[in-house]
Amino acid sequence: MVFHKRRWLVRRLFFNHEQIRTMSRVKRRTTHPPYWHVLKNNQRDDEKISSDNLCFVREVIQDKYKNKSPIKGSDLDIEKTVWDPKTKRSGVIARNIGVQHMWEKDGKKVICTVLHVLDNHVVRYVPPEEYAKSVIGTKMFKNRKPLGCLVVGAEAANPDRFTRQYCSLFDEVGLLPKKRLARFIVTPNAALPPCTPLTAGHFVIGQAVDVYGKTIDYGFQGVVKRWGFKGGPASHGATKFHRRGGTIGTGRDKARVWPGQKMPGHMGSERRFNRGLKIVRINMKYNIIYVKGTVPGPTNSIVQIFDTILPRRRFTEAPPHPTYFPPEDGTLPQEDIWDSSLHVFGSPSISV
Repeated sequence: MVFHKRRWLVRRLFFNHEQIRTMSRVKRRTTHPPYWHVLKNNQRDDEKISSDNLCFVREVIQDKYKNKSPIKGSDLDIEKTVWDPKTKRSGVIARNIGVQHMWEKDGKKVICTVLHVLDNHVVRYVPPEEYAKSVIGTKMFKNRKPLGCLVVGAEAANPDRFTRQYCSLFDEVGLLPKKRLARFIVTPNAALPPCTPLTAGHFVIGQAVDVYGKTIDYGFQGVVKRWGFKGGPASHGATKFHRRGGTIGTGRDKARVWPGQKMPGHMGSERRFNRGLKIVRINMKYNIIYVKGTVPGPTNSIVQIFDTILPRRRFTEAPPHPTYFPPEDGTLPQEDIWDSSLHVFGSPSISV
């Protein structure tokens, strides 16, 4: 009887549904969202809706989701704070729309990545006391002072495409459901109220930023493509060994395959940071940011942009704090802002 109870306890511990998802030591990536997230996509019904009912549904949606944004800087509900070097501001969600070449004034070509800041709005602010009690907050702020969390959404979409649980996340804000959500750790003096819009003016020219995204997914690849192995000889008796990895260990002292051995496997689809990328151009009209260098992920992928954490590239002067608000009259101070080191096409290249 004791043996059966012990066997039942072992099954309960090692075959629990919640533990199986985190027991793998090899699988570093997943293609499905975490199980604790709210179900997002709605299942489409095959039943056809008449035109009258479709118009009625659209009217109800317009009455329910009345957009309160954009709000002006004078309408902030939080007290005005002063920026300091230890301030952590919010970030933005952007889409990688390609690579463009630019030239400096001395003729040097620069590769820049074009990032389009999507329809970003603040969805919710979680204070430090509440965020420190969450599952992620307890691990993150175990031995340091807790900070707040800012939930930002991008790309508004039709509420019919999402579930009722997911749409309920935006009921208190009055925004349409967003396709993308992201969390940014902020200090209390950089907190923003819900419905606050975030644009490309949140950053300035010459600033260094960190870009976070998912790298290109290449699938299962061999050692030549994945690790850059030379491979075997092309001829002189080589048979089916042209792109092999060769030996992976010996039978003497090691007598096993050590962890971390470079072998074929899944390549790409990893969460990565590119830190210290310089902003060389900002288009305020279309909310486009040009950063010097490349970012993780393929074209048309989603990335997150925020202030860099590199100590030697941080702000020395106060940035737009807590964020940038356009003038109340709707005019833009400057539509296209370039870095002083770049050559602006259309301007004279020779001065006498």
